[in-house]
Amino acid sequence: MHLCIDWGNTRVKAAFFQEQTLVADYNFSEEEALTGLMALVAEKQPKAVILCSVANHPPELKILLQEQAPLVVLSSNTNLPIMNAYHSPDSLGMDRLAIAVGANAAYPDRNNLVVSVGTAITYNFVHQNKAFRGGSISPGLQLRFRALHEFTDKLPLVSETGDTPILGYDTETSIRSGVMLGIAAEIDGMINYYKEQYSGLNVVLTGGNAGLFAGKLKNQIFADSQLLLKGLNTILRHNVR
Repeated sequence: MHLCIDWGNTRVKAAFFQEQTLVADYNFSEEEALTGLMALVAEKQPKAVILCSVANHPPELKILLQEQAPLVVLSSNTNLPIMNAYHSPDSLGMDRLAIAVGANAAYPDRNNLVVSVGTAITYNFVHQNKAFRGGSISPGLQLRFRALHEFTDKLPLVSETGDTPILGYDTETSIRSGVMLGIAAEIDGMINYYKEQYSGLNVVLTGGNAGLFAGKLKNQIFADSQLLLKGLNTILRHNVR
């Protein structure tokens, strides 16, 4: 089995794959991740491991993993099954690269737009010629709620839970309406921009908050919460035979 690790900004996710099949997945807080991951490695004894990190992980993590199995740390220098045409590859978040690979593997020979809704909302375009071209980045759900609260004197901190009418009837529902429905409108608008330029566009929605918006979009999309981990497995299989 292969172990794929996604060390994100707020959570750490991991999954075991048998060939191309996801057989088990796990979700850790940053505080419990190192102990939890090493316990999994000791129990499952994977044949190879890949690590994708967009946040500061414990420095000993790579050393401990390397002692147990061949390790691939995803970087701009990693051998990929697609071409990375991003103009500044060293500044590219590796999570964006992983979901691009995942989309290309799941929907080959298509113009793929992957919308990842997490701490940030990223739009990631993979051309049908297997080239990752880049995309866009905008603030995610919690960033928008916090910005309204922290950069004003009186607006409260609101969560995504609760009534979300188009016409907010008090300050809380007005904020939730603006943030939640505003994100949905943004995503639909960006999809439409891409559709104007790329024929047969295939859209995949992923990320920790994707489930909140899949039913709010007017465009047809595929939702895949595990796309990043699947992309990591594809990259690992490409590098470890």
